[in-house]
Amino acid sequence: MSVRAPSRHDPPTGGRRLRIGGADVSASITVFLIAVPMSLGLALAVGAPLEAGLVAAAVGGIVAGLFGGTPLQVSGPSAGLTVVTAELIQVYGWRTTCAITVGAGLLQIALGTLRAARNALAVSPAIVHGTLAGIGMAIALAQLHIMLGGSPQSSVWANALALPGQLSGIGPAAPLIGALTIAVLLLWPRLPGRAGRTVRRIPAALASVVVATAVAAVAAPGLARVDLPSWRSHALPELPQGPVLALATAVFTVMLVAGLESLLAAVAVDQLAADRTREPTPAPTAPPTEAPASTTTVPPQRSDLDRELRGQGVANTVTGLLGGLPVAGGVVRGSANVRAGATGRASTVLHGVWVLLAAGLLVIVFEWIPLAALAALVMVVGVQMVSFAHIRNVHRHREFPVYAATVAGVVGFGALAGVALGVAVAMVVSLHRLGHTTITVAEQDGRHVVTVHGQLTFLAVPRLTRALGQLPPGVDATVELDGVFMDHAAYEAIQAWRGAQLAQGGRIAFTGRSGSRIAEPAAAAHSCCRPWTPWRNHHCHDRPTGPAGTDNLGTIDTPPGTSPTPGAGRTGGAHRLRSGLSSFQRNTAPLVRGELARLASEGQRPSQLFITCADSRLVTSMITSSGPGDLFTVRNVGNLVPPPGTASTGSVPPGTVSAGSGDDSVAAAIEYAVDVLRVESITVCGHSGCGAMQALLKGEPETGPEKPRTPLWRWLRHGLPSLERMASRRHSWARISGRLPADEVEQLCLTNVVQQLEHLRAHEGVARGLTEGTLQLHGMYFHVGEAQAYLLTEESSSGTGADEVFDRVGTGELELTGV
Repeated sequence: MSVRAPSRHDPPTGGRRLRIGGADVSASITVFLIAVPMSLGLALAVGAPLEAGLVAAAVGGIVAGLFGGTPLQVSGPSAGLTVVTAELIQVYGWRTTCAITVGAGLLQIALGTLRAARNALAVSPAIVHGTLAGIGMAIALAQLHIMLGGSPQSSVWANALALPGQLSGIGPAAPLIGALTIAVLLLWPRLPGRAGRTVRRIPAALASVVVATAVAAVAAPGLARVDLPSWRSHALPELPQGPVLALATAVFTVMLVAGLESLLAAVAVDQLAADRTREPTPAPTAPPTEAPASTTTVPPQRSDLDRELRGQGVANTVTGLLGGLPVAGGVVRGSANVRAGATGRASTVLHGVWVLLAAGLLVIVFEWIPLAALAALVMVVGVQMVSFAHIRNVHRHREFPVYAATVAGVVGFGALAGVALGVAVAMVVSLHRLGHTTITVAEQDGRHVVTVHGQLTFLAVPRLTRALGQLPPGVDATVELDGVFMDHAAYEAIQAWRGAQLAQGGRIAFTGRSGSRIAEPAAAAHSCCRPWTPWRNHHCHDRPTGPAGTDNLGTIDTPPGTSPTPGAGRTGGAHRLRSGLSSFQRNTAPLVRGELARLASEGQRPSQLFITCADSRLVTSMITSSGPGDLFTVRNVGNLVPPPGTASTGSVPPGTVSAGSGDDSVAAAIEYAVDVLRVESITVCGHSGCGAMQALLKGEPETGPEKPRTPLWRWLRHGLPSLERMASRRHSWARISGRLPADEVEQLCLTNVVQQLEHLRAHEGVARGLTEGTLQLHGMYFHVGEAQAYLLTEESSSGTGADEVFDRVGTGELELTGV
């Protein structure tokens, strides 16, 4: 069966039929079996009507599944909102809490429309995980009271103080059922043997509740059980009554916790899906002449977090209107969905449908479940929210004070106060790090060494100038910068000192330590652009200079007091080459020699093949922030990829002119990159103002016996299919982040990227890698004048879209892994 997972660019409703495959059906059943007991348990934990948990699970699955931006994420009642919701119910009552949920949903929709989702992830992970840990501790302590046969108190401290009295008066039935639930829940995934592998297909949450229910039915028939009232008495929201500021704070708190939990869960689900795709695929057992059962490998899809936030907002609005709990995306449900083999949002929607059917047809079955079993299940969820892996991680990054402050704030004062306290402590820690810089001066083998540990900001300038002032004039010195940031004040201070030392005959070298990327002061602003003579002439000629003929960075430039000569960039090529090589040997080689020696001994293992134009304005290492060993690069005029066979045989695509001479260099590079280097992705990168595309638009000059075709036009024939593609698609042109191309040249540059990707898919090794799921193709467009990169969307690069859409790459494209 061939299954296409819906893309993040699919419309939420309509436009494309929801594809349902066998894997989605089985995955939806697995998630449904986990969601039902979890939903009932969370409703019990917050003191809401138990049916409100089922309403939230159904709405989260169906509504968030259709409108959300993470196809494999499963939404439902939120464990992270348990403490918040319980407090709202105690203060305002259930019906007003539903209205607050509606308000939180509308606020989520507004923030998603304003594309604020990525900004939400700027919150320190220590704060997020500390918030979840504090909530988890509150959940566990409250549910412990129910598991012991009592009732939880109104706050964490009240629960802690009431626990000794609860322990002194407990009966044996409820604790034993709760302990049995926990034991089955923890031991179920560890059952050994073939029989264990078979029964482990049943979710542990379902197995624990079923076993506890069966034992309670026989051994403790009088134990308190689930009581689902008639749907006719189901409570719906009412207009909120109370102080406006307090209600607004409640709406904001629900929005914040639910939004952060959903977005972090979306990132985690993306990572799980990517890990699943990278797992080795077992060899097919069918005979070679038979097709395998599945012919499509679904690649991992990055979430559209803004759409996910809007989808969660729609779901919270609907669940609030229907009298359900607040919903959020959950890692537990989402990871179960991924591991069960789901391929798209169909499994999420189906899980909601099954919950909806169960809520109407299985009420009698639900009422057999003992409350102690549900409390034990939710208590384990709360304990698991305190992740020791996250504690080790924040401790390793020296952010444990932020984590601890957030946990203490959530436990003592509530979720919103805990987040605020965590943010305050994080700011104090950041300011401390920013101002904590160690500067030492020593002498080694007759050479002075200045070592700087930490960030160089204006706060460190006084100590920096005092340390540099200790060195006598005209000395040989090395400055070791062990940091990753230098602001303008520190840069100017070092430059002034260096200029004075060079003027008095000194020799100054800058090095980085411990893998630091700062090699000299220029790294803060100019190092990546230093070889560009015109750029230096316009931006660097007014900097302090050293000896005549050199600038303050040691590279050849205009003499002091002179102006750049017009056209100087076109003369003295050999001189500039020698100067550039000398600068490399002096400044850069000592820093990269170790890494290049490692690459020389271990061999190259690039992850990408990068095919781009030979245009001198396109600096691949700069725009991709890559270094030695990262990119296997092929450059040619027009970033063209000849289809297989055209180079060696002289054949050409239908409708084009004769091939003339052949060129196998691009095909050879593709074969070597895919079959030998095993690259993971191939990128075809075009750019604005491409001369090859302009030549194609002007047309080939006339040829004949006395004027044969030139080598340039024998090569450009591979771009003629791009020209034909553009002519045949006048009403479905490529778009750049919502706008049409500026002119025909830009249109052809974009179309050429798409066409060359089609040529690339025709190569045998590429086609094989795409089929096996070991290779990805990317289209890219770089606007030189804007210094802006654009990526062809996943749907367009797969050839399924009517229009090709190039999305703008922003400065905040960061990934947050792990929840």
